[in-house]
Amino acid sequence: MKLFAAVAALAIALPGITHAADDGHGTAIEAQEWSFGPPFGHFDRAQLQRGYKVYQFVCANCHSMDLLSYRNLGQPGGPQFSEAAVKALAAQAQISDGPNDKGEMFLRPAKPSDRFKAPYANEQAARNANGGAYPPDLSVMAKARPGGPDYLYALMTGYEEAPHDMKMSKGMHYNAAFPGHQIAMPKPLSDGVVEYTDGTEPTVKNYAKDVSAFLMWAAEPTLEQRYKTGARIMIFLIVFAVIMFLAKRAVWAPIHRRDHAAQHAAKTDT
Repeated sequence: MKLFAAVAALAIALPGITHAADDGHGTAIEAQEWSFGPPFGHFDRAQLQRGYKVYQFVCANCHSMDLLSYRNLGQPGGPQFSEAAVKALAAQAQISDGPNDKGEMFLRPAKPSDRFKAPYANEQAARNANGGAYPPDLSVMAKARPGGPDYLYALMTGYEEAPHDMKMSKGMHYNAAFPGHQIAMPKPLSDGVVEYTDGTEPTVKNYAKDVSAFLMWAAEPTLEQRYKTGARIMIFLIVFAVIMFLAKRAVWAPIHRRDHAAQHAAKTDT
């Protein structure tokens, strides 16, 4: 019982420990405090809504999120925009559809059932617009990179002047968190570039944290449900272990009493 309790406590405590993680390329990524940290974390709805706004006005100019539909913005566990807000957000994008009765393609406002609009028609167009670099899809980026949201935050806040002894390639930008420290993406965020309406300061650090949280939700939209399921399982296992321990004592108690009585009788005879 003591061993089981110790293991359970360790399993709960370890995920919450913050530390500076190494991304495998000699770059230290500082751990941030997140509302969705294990084992009982949850997403901050206001933060997710702000994060989507940052993605929409900044990131979506180059990066796609092909695995998400606009209706996901209203689902439980996510930003939870209202139904009317989801329709309005979707309608801001023009989606190619068709053919119509004349056999022609046409543009229409996006519907909640449509996927997020991609900024480019294909990979070749994306590379042509970005000097040969291909902006990756961000749908599961928070799970695809070591460090997850910590890495994304460090990346977006890691733009600095290159050291004097470092030779930068043409068209590259120095970033303290990026492996190799040379990245093709220019600094995406600046103070005041996105307007916040809830009183949150429009700073690079807040933008980076909000959009990192949004990308974490996009990569793992059922995170809250998984945490709740895990908590229920841990409670079940603890209760089950207690019941089994008590059952073991009840089953073996008569045998222990018989053995104790036999030992006592043997001592009396001698």
